Amino acid sequence: MKTFWIRTASAAVYVLLFLGTLYSGRLTGNALLGQLLFGAFLLFVAVGCTFEFFRMVKQQGATPCRPLGYLYAAATILVFVAVPFLGLKAFGLMLMAYMLFPALFGLSAIVQLWHHSEQPLREAAYTMVPMLYAALPLALMTVLVGDLGEHALLMVVAMVWVNDSGAYIGGSLFGKHKMWMRHSPGKTWEGTAFGVLVTLVLAYFVGPLLVPSVAWYHWLVLALICSVAGTLGDLVESMLKRSVGVKDSGNIMPGHGGFLDRFDSLLVILPFVCVYLSLAL
Repeated sequence: MKTFWIRTASAAVYVLLFLGTLYSGRLTGNALLGQLLFGAFLLFVAVGCTFEFFRMVKQQGATPCRPLGYLYAAATILVFVAVPFLGLKAFGLMLMAYMLFPALFGLSAIVQLWHHSEQPLREAAYTMVPMLYAALPLALMTVLVGDLGEHALLMVVAMVWVNDSGAYIGGSLFGKHKMWMRHSPGKTWEGTAFGVLVTLVLAYFVGPLLVPSVAWYHWLVLALICSVAGTLGDLVESMLKRSVGVKDSGNIMPGHGGFLDRFDSLLVILPFVCVYLSLAL
């Protein structure tokens, strides 16, 4: 019972921080302040994910350039938050960032000239992973909010939560066939299917009400994206944790683990959601 209340309290704090910063512009009547507060929340999460990733790979003997890794992650969030103030287009910014990736990898590799690692290319790659795996997907939240409003991001997060909860409930009630024993022994095909089903129901009935500019059939596609990509994102993070022999990525949220534990599904989902919406709308 004590564990249940700890999990509930830490989850409530997370939800309040997320919703409070996401809707802070509406609550205060100041859109600029709202963008800055939500950006600060994303920056906090991105730095936390970066810290957890570097701590985990350290157990493999990896020595990425941490200052550069933090700089890449923070700069990614700050630039995307600044997009509305600079008059830039989000798509053009993402294209520019894509072209910069080889240069950033080159810089990460150059830094290794002054290190004594036996695997310099691995260290250079690990230096960039937090930016690509965590900071960039988190930054895409600002693109989604800027294009479709806060309700759209809330709906995506709700679909992720409903899919996870549905998969857990369905697995508990009907689960018989293990989905991926190697990386996540608790997941079953029956639970996953139940999670997809309840997410589709939520998307069909609630999505068009919250964001009328997105048609119901787009919400069904987004529900499938959230269900499939979210499940795979959870498996990817489980694979990462098992590879370094840890149960949780961190302990920032008592009873829930770390930043990567809580955002693992969203980090994989958001790029697919943004790409689909940019092509479909």
